[in-house]
Amino acid sequence: MTQRRSFLRASSALAVSAAFPTLSRAQNFPARPIKYICPWPAGGSTDVVMRSLAESASKFLGQNVIVENKPGAGGMLGAVEMLNAKPDGYTLCQIPQGAFRIPHMQKTAYDTLKDFTWIACLTGYTFGLVVPANSPFKSIKDLVDFAKANPGVVTYGSTGTGTSPHLAVEEFAQKAGIKLNHIPYKGNAENMQAILGGHVMAASDATGWGPHVESGKLRLLATYGSKRTKRWPQIPTLDELGYQTVSDSPFGVCGPKGMDPAVVKTIHDAFKKTLEDPAVMATFDKYDQNVIYLNTEQYTKFARDSFFAERALIEKLGLLNKG
Repeated sequence: MTQRRSFLRASSALAVSAAFPTLSRAQNFPARPIKYICPWPAGGSTDVVMRSLAESASKFLGQNVIVENKPGAGGMLGAVEMLNAKPDGYTLCQIPQGAFRIPHMQKTAYDTLKDFTWIACLTGYTFGLVVPANSPFKSIKDLVDFAKANPGVVTYGSTGTGTSPHLAVEEFAQKAGIKLNHIPYKGNAENMQAILGGHVMAASDATGWGPHVESGKLRLLATYGSKRTKRWPQIPTLDELGYQTVSDSPFGVCGPKGMDPAVVKTIHDAFKKTLEDPAVMATFDKYDQNVIYLNTEQYTKFARDSFFAERALIEKLGLLNKG
């Protein structure tokens, strides 16, 4: 009788274990270091911000969150790599705004609305257009006047085709009635090397240009937010100059599709706590980034809404892939 009871208890335990295998995994998560893919080169503003978030999240998760750089494809190479990862929470990625645009411009290896888990949105960029300090362009008006007289002569670098820095300038150029020559780079670091080296006449980027503006090497002509920045309050926005262009590209932490909700919650909660970390806030301030927090449900809705809104923008700019 005792043996039978022992057998039944063991059978019961096995049945529960088989019925709830994900529960056991979720309770043990994380049991090893987590990879957080940065789809931009090392040394750029996104890389620095993500390393700050990773270091802070490591403290709350009890395991190291290790940033791995995978630049290329307009910031989408990292997301493509994540498609092949197990949805166990050990491979995460920053997915930039290009995920909502690039599928409308060309065929992609991913389905933006089906292939990712949108865990938490944390912050967003301040974008701006900069020129060398010795540039004849002292204002956006100077650049527009020159570009109207010399169509296609003004070159500008961005962090890649289909990225926010690229499309914001294309939208501005369309509103201004000018033609600019776009030169795509792999990320902020390359873009800054190009503008500082005199390879392009202007650069559209997130605030990795900040130190160069403050040192006097670059001149900031305009930012792209809905209001002026705290750090450069004297610099107008493209919107207030009459070009109806606003861009901030919120981002955070994402995973592959099919993740266990309990694991998603653990990751979400840890990264949400990073927004209370003074070290993280100091890094945000360094690059003039604000907290833009969305929980998993809100971030998923944002992704869906953005996907369809960006299609309308791509179509308006004449960049829609009709194939």
